[in-house]
Amino acid sequence: MKLQKIFAEFLGTALLLASVIGSGIMATNLTNDVGIQLTINAISIVSMLVLIITLLGPVSGAHFNPVVTLGELYKNRIDSKNAISYIIAQFAGGFTGTVFANIIFNKPAVFQSHHERTGTNLFISEIFATAGLIFIIHLLHDQNRSQLGSLLVPAWITTAFYATSSFVFANPAVTFARIWSDSFAGITLHSAWIYMIAQLIGLPVGLITARLLFLKK
Repeated sequence: MKLQKIFAEFLGTALLLASVIGSGIMATNLTNDVGIQLTINAISIVSMLVLIITLLGPVSGAHFNPVVTLGELYKNRIDSKNAISYIIAQFAGGFTGTVFANIIFNKPAVFQSHHERTGTNLFISEIFATAGLIFIIHLLHDQNRSQLGSLLVPAWITTAFYATSSFVFANPAVTFARIWSDSFAGITLHSAWIYMIAQLIGLPVGLITARLLFLKK
């Protein structure tokens, strides 16, 4: 069962990145309109999130995100050994999904992004995007409504896609994987580290906010 969980985390993150990168490349192939490109990318990512959370959630809990796993570790809903295995699987899956998307669109398997994403506004945006994700996940758990995660998590990502300046990465494994595709969805190595720091800050912000709204019975 442990191997099934780890594989589910690997597969889910790989599929997510195949969607992120693949739809980004397809969007730029289809149109030069940035708004339409963003919408194509958003629809693909959100649809994939619904699929992988619904199908793989019963297997692994559908983390697909190191900050989600760290949040579960903090809450003692996963032990440290399994948390490390999950995080390794997520990073490996994200990289694999990116390479796969590059290949199927006839790009080099690995080609580092030159898409710079820097600025204080983007840093704050990523904190907000990640905090919102963690807040939703943990408040749903506290309310015993985790089954709604397959709807509310994609709903948050959809909202944040258009309501944040950072395009809601909110995931260190996704951020790392997007370094390796010089496409619409890519990010430079320098920018990626800034995003990941913001995401790690967003984790406790989301946990604290959810805790403030937790109602003891």
